[in-house]
Amino acid sequence: MKEFYTRNITTTEAELVVIEKKVNTNSLLRLAVILLGGTILFKIFQLNNVLLLLVAVMVIILLFSFLILRQSKLEKKREEKRAFLRVNRNEMDLLQGHVNMYSNGEQFEDGKHPYISDLDVFGPHSLFAKVNRSATPDGVERLASWFLKSANKEVICSRQQASAELAVKKEWAQDLQTRLLFNLGQKTNIKTFLTTYLGDGSLNFGSWFMKIYVPIAPLLFLTGGIVSIFVYPVWGYLAILGLIHFCWSMALGGKVGHFSSRIDKIGATLVAYSDAVRLVENEHFTTDLNIHLQEELKTDHAEKKLSQAFRELGNLVDKLDARNNILVGSILNIIFLWDFRQVLSIVKWKENYEGNIVHAFDVMADFEALLGLSTLQRNEPDWTTPVILDSHLEEGMQAEDINHPLIPVGQAVANSYDARNHRVALVTGSNMAGKSTFLRTIGINAVLAYAGAVVCAKQFKLPIYRLVTYMRIKDSLNESTSTFKAELDRMKFILGIVEVADDSFFLIDEMLRGTNSVDKYLGSRAVIKKLIAMNGRGMVATHDLQLATLEGEYPSILQNYHFDIRIKEGEMLFDYKLKDGQCTVFNASLLLKGIGIDVDNTSFT
Repeated sequence: MKEFYTRNITTTEAELVVIEKKVNTNSLLRLAVILLGGTILFKIFQLNNVLLLLVAVMVIILLFSFLILRQSKLEKKREEKRAFLRVNRNEMDLLQGHVNMYSNGEQFEDGKHPYISDLDVFGPHSLFAKVNRSATPDGVERLASWFLKSANKEVICSRQQASAELAVKKEWAQDLQTRLLFNLGQKTNIKTFLTTYLGDGSLNFGSWFMKIYVPIAPLLFLTGGIVSIFVYPVWGYLAILGLIHFCWSMALGGKVGHFSSRIDKIGATLVAYSDAVRLVENEHFTTDLNIHLQEELKTDHAEKKLSQAFRELGNLVDKLDARNNILVGSILNIIFLWDFRQVLSIVKWKENYEGNIVHAFDVMADFEALLGLSTLQRNEPDWTTPVILDSHLEEGMQAEDINHPLIPVGQAVANSYDARNHRVALVTGSNMAGKSTFLRTIGINAVLAYAGAVVCAKQFKLPIYRLVTYMRIKDSLNESTSTFKAELDRMKFILGIVEVADDSFFLIDEMLRGTNSVDKYLGSRAVIKKLIAMNGRGMVATHDLQLATLEGEYPSILQNYHFDIRIKEGEMLFDYKLKDGQCTVFNASLLLKGIGIDVDNTSFT
């Protein structure tokens, strides 16, 4: 993928140089047409040849219009190439450990959620920051919702298949990212804006007379002009009619302004959306979810595609925007009743496509979320698709060579774990040996699995658990809560979930740190026994070696694991490998000695 992104960057940079030259050349040609055209018209005017003058004017106008249209197409192509370049540069930045240009989801952080704060799901350097490729607010929210709560097995499997299909369609996926990138950083949520705009009951316009007269108004002027030239001059009557049109437009200008001001300046945005929708409409999919989403992008009128409906509204908004130019708007209203014509068209469009358009944003949000999962799969070819087991009661979690997805490959140490013969794993070990990281590794890969993504493991099988964690417990000055009180509140929360949910899976790291060692040991022991009594499943990491004796009391329920260190020539060596049994080597004394503090190891009472 690094070669793929590098090739795209190099090719696109070269294409942009060529396009930039064409844009500059076209601008010079427009200037030349104005200067030369003015000179030619001046010379022809001196000849007093009206027909030649009219022909010259028409040729200059057509040539200038052609250059304007060409300039518009070149600038659009340039913006598309720039967006495509940003998409690929972003992927290269991420591969090099830099920050993702897409949202990191920090707005979804919630300390009271069962697991997101403890597992680095949102925020800087988070799982969401690694996966997200959604430019629209709706896409960001959709992907976040997949991380906030697990889906059922059918939905998870459908996402796995859909994202795997998009992972293969890398050119198409990047094209869709490019088409939607214009949303990145926009403050306005287009879906919310349009829903409010189209649902506004005050946006009713047009009497029966207006609906009949407005379409034929231009024909009256055309007919009058032909009659005046070939039969009898009626220019005065046409002038009166134009004045009536102008006054009528002015009289209803406030109501037209209500339409215009509410949707002003988003015409180009809607046209850009139409390009993204058309890309989905025209693609061939084979997986059920992608096919279903594609079929949802349809209007109630079979003769018109949804992308055409998007573009139609965008063009109507742009045409209505012409009223902001006083001179042009006045001329258009005099002849065509331009404002009325566009507003009536918007009202008719609203009747035909309102529901389809609003729903389309939800469909595109799903595709954006799937883009994130598919990009992760492309960028991490060594990761695997997890197997979702049917029963959380009969089948336990199995992980082979599982790693933390946020730890760089060169630093990560893989571990394997099998929970088929026990319900609770008690993990003891030295400071910094890897206990906390291992619990987070299991948890964060489970979040990925339940979202429908690939996981950082050689193999990962797990039922659908309701995850709940106890790791980063902090005091709160705002709530006048001490660390110990915060720990009690969190433990009460976990016990409440385990008691009512037999599909819960807890990850507890060093409970009751805010009290003395005796109470800590006794309290931790009581909590573990309580969790076992409630048929709880999960992992507990602790420094309290005495808790390992619980394995003897619950031989088929609780199993000891540990992380240890090796001492070689007075130095500690960490291998970060999970091992069976309880830990026998601790390192606090050695760590303190390393900062100049000798610990007295003699017995004390």
